[in-house]
Amino acid sequence: MNSKPSVRRPRSIEVEGVTHGSAPIPMGARVGNMIFSSGLLGKDPATDRLPADGPAQAKHLFDNLQTLLRNGGSAMEDVVHVTVFLKDNTHREALNAEWLRCFPDPHDRPARHVQMADLQNGILMQLEIVAVVQER
Repeated sequence: MNSKPSVRRPRSIEVEGVTHGSAPIPMGARVGNMIFSSGLLGKDPATDRLPADGPAQAKHLFDNLQTLLRNGGSAMEDVVHVTVFLKDNTHREALNAEWLRCFPDPHDRPARHVQMADLQNGILMQLEIVAVVQER
């Protein structure tokens, strides 16, 4: 039997300009039509630093999510589940503002779960996603 080796796309997905510091982990991974993120942060990709305020972190967080999805061959409409970790509930308004910007249709949003977490090093919010890439 003579079969050609299949060409496999890289599993790891990155967001240009954003790192997990010295941790040797990618921003996400794609296997087949599934994308799973690591803990995404609201770092500014121009500086790889976290802004001090919630609204700026929220904006960068969702922009970084869009970049991750695009780099994985996906889009926001492919996201099926989001888990959000908040430092405290005072940042929920900033989170919701960006959520509504990215998912404006109340009948076409992914499932979401928010929980409070002891986030460190200036992180006010973090998220993880699962996406199912659709054929386009």
